[in-house]
Amino acid sequence: MTCQITVTDFVEQNTAIYMQVEVYDPQTNQRYQEELRFLGDLLYGDLVHTKKSPLTEQCRLETIAYLKSYFDR
Repeated sequence: MTCQITVTDFVEQNTAIYMQVEVYDPQTNQRYQEELRFLGDLLYGDLVHTKKSPLTEQCRLETIAYLKSYFDR
């Protein structure tokens, strides 16, 4: 089962993108909502951080891949 990722809002400013994201992690049966940001091609935020993310590793990696594809980064 894969996680569900929804971009609920975003704004672009020059090379930065600020986005509101909702992620459902089926392995933990939890839903998370957080603001993330792309600065250039780098994605920032606790939700996708290696050590701070509450997501399972599989869902964290899926979220990163989805957002990079969604915003063509």
